[in-house]
Amino acid sequence: MNMLLDPIANTAFRFLSELGEWWSLTLETLRSLFTRRPYFREIFTQIYLIGARSQMVVCFTGAFIGMVFCAQIFYQFHKVQMDSGTGPAVSIALARELAPIITGLILAGRVGAAIAAELGTMRVTEQVDALRALAVHPVDYLVVPRTIGLVVSMPMLTAEAILVGIVAAYLVGTQLLGIDGGYFLNNMEKYTKYKDVVAGLMKALAFAWIIVTVSCNKGLTCEEGAEGVGKATMEAVVVSSVAILIANFFITIIFSKLLTP
Repeated sequence: MNMLLDPIANTAFRFLSELGEWWSLTLETLRSLFTRRPYFREIFTQIYLIGARSQMVVCFTGAFIGMVFCAQIFYQFHKVQMDSGTGPAVSIALARELAPIITGLILAGRVGAAIAAELGTMRVTEQVDALRALAVHPVDYLVVPRTIGLVVSMPMLTAEAILVGIVAAYLVGTQLLGIDGGYFLNNMEKYTKYKDVVAGLMKALAFAWIIVTVSCNKGLTCEEGAEGVGKATMEAVVVSSVAILIANFFITIIFSKLLTP
């Protein structure tokens, strides 16, 4: 019996321990955001590294997601002679779900992994301890600039994914599938509301916070050696991705209650 319960107890203890570490870092980051002088140079650097250098992959992915979703929706709607409903279905799905989720997962893999690896390497090479010796708090100098950079960049990247996805869907729908462009745009404008875009951008903010806090926590608490850095990087991507999918469900339920008239 003990052989069965011990692994479960160990797993539960580890989960609660890591949850506590994440919550502690979250509170410390919030406190630093509102009480400490920001390092503007580091913030602008992170905005460039996270936002500007992620544009290509986000836009490229958003375009193909929009095209694939447009084709799938069209083939199903065509069975019941509702071809003109393809436009609003694509735009609402992109704004509310697809764009923030895809952008979040891409940044979890690209940015989250980079943050965890960078901070993990700094920890195992004792650079984090050197910052403390110089009276520089690691959260102020390392975590806060990355937090601001990702929180600022994520909604803009999500908005770009929405726009590029809709444009790509329009081109596929009108040029390849034979949907009338006027009906496509008119119905999309009629049924897509500002609250759909707001819901997607608010999700982007929540996903950005999840990615940066999880990745920073994994990097700053990683085990010694190259193996520890690799493990922390892998865990940062996996935990961030799973947390994004879980959070998306609850945020969707909340926004459905708040934004539905």
